[in-house]
Amino acid sequence: MDREERGDLRWVGIPGLVRDAAVRFADREAVVDGRTRISYAELGERVERAAAACLASGVEPGDRVAVWAPNTLEWIVSALGAVSAGAVLVPLNTRFKGAEAAYVLERSRARLLFVTGTFLGTSYVASLRRAAAEGTGTGPLPGLPHLEDVVVLAEDAPPSFRTWKEFLADGDAVSAAAVRERAAAVRSDAPSDIIFTSGTTGRPKGAVITHAQSLRCYQVWSELAGLREGDRYLIVNPFFHTFGYKAGIIACLMRGATMVPQPVFNVDTVLANVAAERISVLPGPPTLLQSLLDHPARDSHDLSALRLVVTGAAVVPLQLVERLRAELRIATVLTAYGLSEASGIVTMCRQGDPAEVISATSGRAIPDTEVRVVAADGSPLEPGSPGEIRVRGHNVMGGYFEDPDGTAKAVTPDGWLCTGDVGVLDADGNLRITDRIKDMFIVGGFNAYPAEIEQLLGLHPDIADVAVVGVPDARLGEVGKAYAVRRPGSTLTADDLIAWSRREMANYKVPRTVEFVAELPRNAGGKVLKTELRTRTA
Repeated sequence: MDREERGDLRWVGIPGLVRDAAVRFADREAVVDGRTRISYAELGERVERAAAACLASGVEPGDRVAVWAPNTLEWIVSALGAVSAGAVLVPLNTRFKGAEAAYVLERSRARLLFVTGTFLGTSYVASLRRAAAEGTGTGPLPGLPHLEDVVVLAEDAPPSFRTWKEFLADGDAVSAAAVRERAAAVRSDAPSDIIFTSGTTGRPKGAVITHAQSLRCYQVWSELAGLREGDRYLIVNPFFHTFGYKAGIIACLMRGATMVPQPVFNVDTVLANVAAERISVLPGPPTLLQSLLDHPARDSHDLSALRLVVTGAAVVPLQLVERLRAELRIATVLTAYGLSEASGIVTMCRQGDPAEVISATSGRAIPDTEVRVVAADGSPLEPGSPGEIRVRGHNVMGGYFEDPDGTAKAVTPDGWLCTGDVGVLDADGNLRITDRIKDMFIVGGFNAYPAEIEQLLGLHPDIADVAVVGVPDARLGEVGKAYAVRRPGSTLTADDLIAWSRREMANYKVPRTVEFVAELPRNAGGKVLKTELRTRTA
């Protein structure tokens, strides 16, 4: 068994990993972001400077520090700088609207926020200021009393906020010895990050993951995927997601691979980056890979450096795997399954698995973890029988942030995480995902939770009742469909509700279609019969 598979770690925490990478891979290119190219030694220096600025800002060990920004060098440096200062990272979804971001900031009691300026035509600063304009706080945002400092990752910032340059300059008075002392004090069992993931309650819950879990899981991921020193890794998966941050940034730090962050998925940009930067590693959802294969200008780009693709989060057609291997000559195509509550990784295919296994399953349990499929009473089922997927091992979260009731519902007393997903194990231990107990559906790689969307739609003054289900979509895999009951006298149209939704929630949550009904089908207990609604859609 390889060192990585045994779980042996050379780092106590993520700060140690950053410092070790800066020494081991000093002259290797670490990050390519537009015209900016920096080595691992330079990355280490930038992270230490950001950590010094966090200390100057008053960040203490265990404080929560949030980042609300797209995939950029500044995201990498600010996040790793905060963690190196002993803070707990809270990544925010770039598709959030102001109110959604404000909820997570308040729920986590984040002390410091790094936020982008304008992204995709939206001022994140303005949307957050609107959402948190009223309150009793004395900091930069009255509605967020715990948030003491907001740093805008841009050259300009409104009053009471600081620019990235100003923030870094304030840390120049902090000694390198003080920064390294703080970084060295980080314990392996301390929280490294809180990943907020929506659940059936309709409110995001924060899965708490430790440094040891983050390092061990993505050391295993790197080994199973075959990530190598010198690989050039195009990171399209968002950094705010476990996969983008840990299978991206953390894995590259471990192996000395070059990170090429891409802020927005655009197939033309992917093709250009793969060719220009000689990209060898390209993880992403099936929709990304399908778009790449089907692009009319594909053959005019040199994609010959590509050797490793990792996908998942949705059904992977056998034809897609075969085309990646045959048309692009990609040596390794793998699939995986994970969720935030299990550090983002539960099962993974292995190199050498046949195309049928890679397309039809999400692989086998990662080393030193257990996966079982259980009946409604929790008893294990035989291979081939569908049931709820449960996971136990080093990857399972310690719990939801300050939510003992939610934790007790999610993790059994003997350590089994109840995923809420339905699956089937075959005789070899390969897992096939077949359904979702929690009604979640996946829109282009993003998890969408009907309960949360329904709660938001219910705020519309003309909506009396609403239910959301996932329906098939040729491009995105699945999208939302809303069944809505109007209030008496309302003339609300489907277009009106969709337009309103686009202003109130992240784009992937917005229902693509709306069907108005006189009433929703319910059982004797009053629960909406989602199965019946899905049947209507089929």
